[in-house]
Amino acid sequence: MTTLEQEQPRTIAAGARPLPLTLAVPAAVLAGIALLLAFPPYGWWPLAPVGVALLAAAVHRRRLRAGAGLGFLTGVALFAPLLEWTNLHTGYLPWALLSLLQAAYLALLGAATAWVSPLADRHRAAWPLLTGVLWVGQEALRDRTPFGGFPWGRLAFSQDTSPLLKLAALGGAPLVTFAVAVAGGLLVTAAWRDWRRAPGQWRPVAGLTAALVALLAAGTAVPTGVRGAGDTVTVAIVQGNVPRLGLDFNAQRQAVLNNHVDATLELARRVAEGGQDRPDVVVWPENSSDIDPLRNPGAGERISQAADAIGAPILVGAVLVGPGQGEVRNAGLLWRPGTGPDLDQVYTKRHPVPFAEYVPLRSIARKVSSQVDRVRSDFVPGDRPGVLNTGPAVLGDVICFEVAYDGIVRDTVTGGAQLLVVQTNNATFDVAEARQQLAMVRLRAVEHGRAALMASTVGVSGFVTPDGRVDGATGFNTAAVVVRQMELGDGRTPATTAGVWPEVALTALAVAALAGAAVLRRRREVAPG
Repeated sequence: MTTLEQEQPRTIAAGARPLPLTLAVPAAVLAGIALLLAFPPYGWWPLAPVGVALLAAAVHRRRLRAGAGLGFLTGVALFAPLLEWTNLHTGYLPWALLSLLQAAYLALLGAATAWVSPLADRHRAAWPLLTGVLWVGQEALRDRTPFGGFPWGRLAFSQDTSPLLKLAALGGAPLVTFAVAVAGGLLVTAAWRDWRRAPGQWRPVAGLTAALVALLAAGTAVPTGVRGAGDTVTVAIVQGNVPRLGLDFNAQRQAVLNNHVDATLELARRVAEGGQDRPDVVVWPENSSDIDPLRNPGAGERISQAADAIGAPILVGAVLVGPGQGEVRNAGLLWRPGTGPDLDQVYTKRHPVPFAEYVPLRSIARKVSSQVDRVRSDFVPGDRPGVLNTGPAVLGDVICFEVAYDGIVRDTVTGGAQLLVVQTNNATFDVAEARQQLAMVRLRAVEHGRAALMASTVGVSGFVTPDGRVDGATGFNTAAVVVRQMELGDGRTPATTAGVWPEVALTALAVAALAGAAVLRRRREVAPG
């Protein structure tokens, strides 16, 4: 081999350039905006791959620090407005800190994407795969750290109306995220070329476009749902509303309980008059009784009044005092007509929200913001899945933010749940947060082949079919009662069976890609000349 032949590959690599910063910085910001618009309440899901592609293009061939900086810009443009509902009643500081923390994970993603640039240049066809596994790896880390993680804003949760949603039945949220990121990788691979060159440039673009179309078609072809148990149950969601939105909804706890009791009594009146089928199960939302009904006779009597009138068990979202001094539990408590609370059918929230339901490192956190003292009692976590046998149906109960965590939802299905139930309280947030949460419920229904519902104090509540369609969605900041027949699910989807392993496999590929890029970079450093 001649000297010229030896030098030519290194000359090409040396001549490779990233996007000019004058283009890369706007691209990074636009990436965050595109990702934001893919999520509810906007719901422009095709923009998610566009955002992925813009970030990949902005950081390609950059140094690690520049890649991290551009990724951080994308993260701020995404998370600051996406999480704006967190500042409605707590001030700007908690919102800013949470947004910056989440943006830091996209900074890591930007640095990792820049790091694997030599692999993408050397094996251009692998660029979409590299993009996909790095996004899954980033989300796997963000979903678990710190203090148990914060999975809000996963790519998968932007696809509630997308054909890619059905992929959740095969590999859960990680596979949907992977597919969205691969689609973005296909876009950037198609666009990253010198369009001034020969017309032959269109041939690889046509191939990449065909791969993108095939990816979307694969999503639509996935069958959803699992074999039904053959039975249906009639379920009522009671959305009692609160006197006013805000953190002081706790001070209104007797009024909130009365709202849910009175709405249930009105439902019982309609049933008695023949205007409504009697429900087999009634679901009240999280915080529907912030007065412990096991310790407060008045609260217990009111719930018993409602259960006896409707003649069906009520799943009550209750705050229970104890077990320790200064401790409370966020629970789903089954209340039966005639007999009252069924203490064998109680679910205690397994993942309390840090700095909202409990305060880790309280003395340090107080120095950052006095808002932490609003949390007077720490919520303690439960230790078993929310599998509750009501008699007519076995419910898989998760509470509020828990719907974002893969394992917590899956544990209810493997434990025998026939319906998925999400009890939530959106009184301290807004309609955007509620719709983002409902999008997660839609993904869980498809993922596990189970009909699902979300019951909120103020909205949005609604029912979801196993293929992800929403039925009976309520308005926000209003009282409502919705009754529907729901099919009981049986069996397991491939995603339920596989559990965490698709995410483990894709994350392992991300680690392998980072290691492979390190080897390639090392070889270039020690090459002669």
